[in-house]
Amino acid sequence: MLSEVFGGILYTFSHREVELLHLSRVLIQVPPPSPSTVPTRSRKWPTTTATGNHEHPELVYRSDALTTPFAKPFGRFPALSVKSVRGVFDTPLNKVWDTVGPQIRDIIKARTIQWTSIDPARFFTHGPVGEEEKGRLGPVVIWIGVLPGSTSPNIAHGVSQRILALLRKNAVDDVVVEWREAVLQMLAGPPLLRPVLSIYPTHHVRRFLTPLLAVPLATESMEEEDSQGTLTLWFHEIKDHEGKPSNKVYGVSNCHVLRKDTTVDYDLKRGLGGRVRVCGLHRFQQGLDEIMDAIDKNVLLADLRTREITTLQAQEPQNAREIQLHEQQLEEANYAIANLEKFLNEVTKNWSSIKRQRNIGRVVYAPAITVDKGHTEYTSDWGVFLADEAIVKDAFEGNAVDLGAN
Repeated sequence: MLSEVFGGILYTFSHREVELLHLSRVLIQVPPPSPSTVPTRSRKWPTTTATGNHEHPELVYRSDALTTPFAKPFGRFPALSVKSVRGVFDTPLNKVWDTVGPQIRDIIKARTIQWTSIDPARFFTHGPVGEEEKGRLGPVVIWIGVLPGSTSPNIAHGVSQRILALLRKNAVDDVVVEWREAVLQMLAGPPLLRPVLSIYPTHHVRRFLTPLLAVPLATESMEEEDSQGTLTLWFHEIKDHEGKPSNKVYGVSNCHVLRKDTTVDYDLKRGLGGRVRVCGLHRFQQGLDEIMDAIDKNVLLADLRTREITTLQAQEPQNAREIQLHEQQLEEANYAIANLEKFLNEVTKNWSSIKRQRNIGRVVYAPAITVDKGHTEYTSDWGVFLADEAIVKDAFEGNAVDLGAN
């Protein structure tokens, strides 16, 4: 261990931290850094983020490691402080972010760093239970994510100095640059597929992933039961509750399709299990089977036409017109096989995860099921979900029905 005094404060460093301090002075070839820029690394006790199950992202570097040392938890039951990430509002950075944000990205890219995200953030440290008033909001942080094992503290230190200099040049002070290891994870899937004309090989087999009426639906709350239903209709909101123009699109289905507990009204504020997904587990597998069946059908057709062409070519005299027709059908079958196999690969790659790739909206209204509503002898069983614009918009054609080949 090594102890040094900066600004009248005693700091204690581990052997690893001393080594990093020495390397930063030698390899980066800059004057001895100030207390606010000495690189440090703590893998066991990360400094800003706290998540469940000990899945804390590993800290690579932070620029205020010495001026704001991390207090390692102690005692019989040590625990990290609970922290929440907050947005950045009403700070000097907000005024210049559109300018400096891309410049920060370019600084990082210039060092060929394998970065995954660059975000402005602030972290709120919650007070202990019963002492919530002791909670405090931290400084603005330039929060940089990099691929695990790809960036050393020394490189992060050098790049951070350029970032801080850029911010000071734009009259932004009191900012911390922090680097963590982070891997991107997809939380939303691709847009729904556009319907195509019947002349295309994938026309029939793509319907289960299009926004046409009778979209197969499943919800998060009933995922274990693999319970599912279908979309009844879409409707477009012209104006919101404040009378302002709105482009939102909603989907209507049954309450028993969208919810597990249909005896009480849906509580939007709680919103538990409210995600709506295209295709449950069973329907998605059925869709894959339909694609594979279409491939098999065309493989058999191609094999049959190949053998028939061989037979026709062996006949004397040859029927050129008949051979030509068979060759045309063989070409169409091979074209269909290639397109269907490509489509199967795309669907398997982009849609297989029901949790991450098939979310299309969220339940916003679903009253409890009522029988003989208003003495009409009808049952009221309906609910509404707000469609995700990025998922639905491009392929949306209104309330259209695919009649198939009939």
